[in-house]
Amino acid sequence: MEEVHIFCPATIANVSCGFDVLGLALDSVGDTMIVRKTEEPGIKISKITGQDLPLTTEKNVAGVAGLALLEKANYKGGFEIEIHKKIKPGSGIGSSAASSAGAVAGMNMLLGNPFTLSELVTFAMQGEKLASNVAHADNVAPALFGGFTLVRSYEPLDVIPIPTPTALYATVIHPQIEIKTADSRKILKNTFSLTQGIKQWGNVGGLVAGLFTNDYELIGRSLEDHIIEPIRSILIPEFANVTQAAKKAGALGAGISGSGPSIFALSEGEQIAKKVADAMRKIYSSTGIDFDIHVSKIATKGVRTIA
Repeated sequence: MEEVHIFCPATIANVSCGFDVLGLALDSVGDTMIVRKTEEPGIKISKITGQDLPLTTEKNVAGVAGLALLEKANYKGGFEIEIHKKIKPGSGIGSSAASSAGAVAGMNMLLGNPFTLSELVTFAMQGEKLASNVAHADNVAPALFGGFTLVRSYEPLDVIPIPTPTALYATVIHPQIEIKTADSRKILKNTFSLTQGIKQWGNVGGLVAGLFTNDYELIGRSLEDHIIEPIRSILIPEFANVTQAAKKAGALGAGISGSGPSIFALSEGEQIAKKVADAMRKIYSSTGIDFDIHVSKIATKGVRTIA
């Protein structure tokens, strides 16, 4: 192959209790990219639609991630990348991760898949570092693996794919305000109490156990964040009202998607997920703030080829 067309899924990071370690990929929300081989060495970002983002390779997350892969690849040529953005930067559903993961996945396909998914995560993390000053993997890991992923360790990197119950749906509301990940990290505290930690560890274990055993009620009980969400939620208008309305409409649980401002809810079944979307819509329709709402299954695959 000389060229590949790919879908790069949006992602929900943290999933309430798993700051920087848990994430999931959405099946029907994401960007598209075209990656093609070139004789000229290096990475060229030739086209971006949907958003005003830099074409300069070293200033674009896809370019930086691609350069990290090229440095380790036994390949003398280069790549040209087109990015068609459907995920808005600063939305909290993995805009930079989609571009970073898409670039390295597409390049790897064209090279005959010499790198493992875990190796691709390390390359894509360099794009995340450019975007947020932190090389976190909780978005790029599910974008590449699909489904839910747990980053058990960063040094060395150890990504664990987690099974996804088949009836699990995500509803995401994205208020049209931008919260940059780098800014939202600055307001976080560096310490927390042992009591907070015990609650958080219990919820992470409970969520993982619920996913493995298809226990939807356990999943819902575990979608609680006692450390990050209480601080970040003050940046998101109507956060408490939206999450309460989502649960009242039947959601298993709800929380901040990534660093916000998007708010996510998980539900058992599409019908409930759509009711949750209606409840979220009702609240934000009275705020005067523009918003988007997405309802999606959890993706079974990460970055994938499209016709």
